[in-house]
Amino acid sequence: MPNDKFFDESTAQSRIKATIVRDYFWAWVKVIVSTQKKWKRGDRIAYIDLFAGPGRYNDGTKSTPLLVLESAIADTDMCERLVTLFNDADKKNSEALAKEIDAIPGIKSLKYKPQIQAEEVGDNIVKMFEKSKLVPTFFFVDPWGYKGLSLGLINSVLRNWGCDCVFFFNYNRINMGLGNEAVQEHIDVLFGPERAARLRTKLEGLVPWERETAIVEALAEALKELGADYVLPFCFKDENGTRTSHHLVFATKHPLGYRIMKEIMAKYSSEEHQGVASFEYRPASQNYPMLFEFNRPLNDLEEMLLREFAGQTLTTEQIYDLHNVGRPYIMKNYKVVLRKMKDNNVIRTEPTKLRAGTFGDTVKVTFPMKEGN
Repeated sequence: MPNDKFFDESTAQSRIKATIVRDYFWAWVKVIVSTQKKWKRGDRIAYIDLFAGPGRYNDGTKSTPLLVLESAIADTDMCERLVTLFNDADKKNSEALAKEIDAIPGIKSLKYKPQIQAEEVGDNIVKMFEKSKLVPTFFFVDPWGYKGLSLGLINSVLRNWGCDCVFFFNYNRINMGLGNEAVQEHIDVLFGPERAARLRTKLEGLVPWERETAIVEALAEALKELGADYVLPFCFKDENGTRTSHHLVFATKHPLGYRIMKEIMAKYSSEEHQGVASFEYRPASQNYPMLFEFNRPLNDLEEMLLREFAGQTLTTEQIYDLHNVGRPYIMKNYKVVLRKMKDNNVIRTEPTKLRAGTFGDTVKVTFPMKEGN
């Protein structure tokens, strides 16, 4: 399918996706630049987008490259440090993007001129990245389908210090592709041949939501084998809100990046259940099962904490770090539940007296022993 069809995507979905990427990129820049200044670890950062498109969706909405560059122009550190590479195999798209970039007010204030190219994404680009020691890089991979998206491509960037990745996971096409021998090669490089074979067998007879869970979990397992210990998917539903169209998947080696992106994705979720974000966006919000570990309401959290931390004394920050990965809860959710447990004398805290309605990061919490111990 022609790549330009991708830019017919609905305004709401394209805006949410681009905003999530822009907001995380901004937060990532602040963390990386601060670290570089403190430890003298270089003076450049990079943003790479290998499926950049023409710069705008067909309704005129700005896509990610323009949002990123506008953020850079508005910030002194980014003006001096940011190196950008925008690629699209469709020459018409890359030419249109070049014109859009040239028209951005203040674009010449950037120290490093944006690089724009029209190359097919494949082994050559992977090998180029593998041979290079990249500066801290935010890597955005947004293909229309699955061609060009591979574990090798993601790993070629993530293996370097300070590098994070967000990529578009076209669930509809990949779900269909898993049963199509004609595209087996593309599916195998995404999951790894052995995992893809196991996944095809596992999917037989599963209902749709079970298939989705199995596919996304297989992807997360593959990424973790590469060293991306923290993987976070954000689900987009179709216009009716009943079927998954795609996921935006975040992969990082660092828990701070995971925490920051989790807060951002929670903010842009279209639903909350008892204050817990759904980590999905649906144009028509309806009740529908979420992914396996993201289907726990807030009233389950107290039970989980009592079971997993029985007899232990930990700070709020430690509780969050040890428990939140792979679950939908953000720090605010933990503090609400811990405060409730404190008020009900379920846990003990140090200090014993806390300001009403608060629960600080450094408060020490002692959980009761399990009954019978």
